[in-house]
Amino acid sequence: MTVLTSPGSIGAAASSEAVRKRLAGRQFDLGGLVFRALLLLAIALAVVVLGVLLTDVITGGWDVLSTRLGDFLSGRLSTSATRAGVSQGLRGSFWIAVFVVGLAFPIGIGAAVYLEEYASDSRFTRFIDINIRNLAGVPSVVYGILGFAIFVKTLGELTGGKTLLAAGVTLAILVLPIVIITAAEAIRAVPDSIREAGFGVGATRWEVIRSHVLPYAAPGILTGTVLALARALGEAAPLILVGAVTGRLGQQTGFFDVA
Repeated sequence: MTVLTSPGSIGAAASSEAVRKRLAGRQFDLGGLVFRALLLLAIALAVVVLGVLLTDVITGGWDVLSTRLGDFLSGRLSTSATRAGVSQGLRGSFWIAVFVVGLAFPIGIGAAVYLEEYASDSRFTRFIDINIRNLAGVPSVVYGILGFAIFVKTLGELTGGKTLLAAGVTLAILVLPIVIITAAEAIRAVPDSIREAGFGVGATRWEVIRSHVLPYAAPGILTGTVLALARALGEAAPLILVGAVTGRLGQQTGFFDVA
């Protein structure tokens, strides 16, 4: 009996056989081995440095922490190192994070969805996109001056002046371009085949976005929002201009003042 084989199967078999022979006779890759060794050395060096720093901090401050850890966590700001605490900083950071999450993230993700899924590719859209990217590179002190001029001076009667509300809104504006850019990049990375499959079964544009695009882009959006929140919590210049330098972000008790 004669067995007929297609040219495609013969080519695939020859290709797999060539790959097996090449792998079996592969020469020693010295360059790759050295590169991997350098990478492992860099990782080990970073871990060792971090471990040394943590060990030095813990051993150097253990006597103080063991005697006044509770006072350190519950104490207020003070010029005396023996009486200073971090309770105001912890409360202020928490409420600033709440403001940033509540204001910047919904607006930023919504703007990214509109720019990527609804807006047409026009000059105006490209102009908006370019300016959003420019705003992401503006120094934080500029946002601090803007927040001081608008939320402390002009709208001081509404915000209460140098309060948590002014600080939170200022930082939300600061990270808003970052949220928009990262969310837009994550949405842009979604394959068009996913959208086409949704449209093919009769789904509306919003149903495709809600059920397919956003879940697929969620990891990238989450990464961008976490990085934006980290920048908001780490910025000092805007907070100095709206009152953090005097410790006001931890002294008052009103919702529009500070918690």
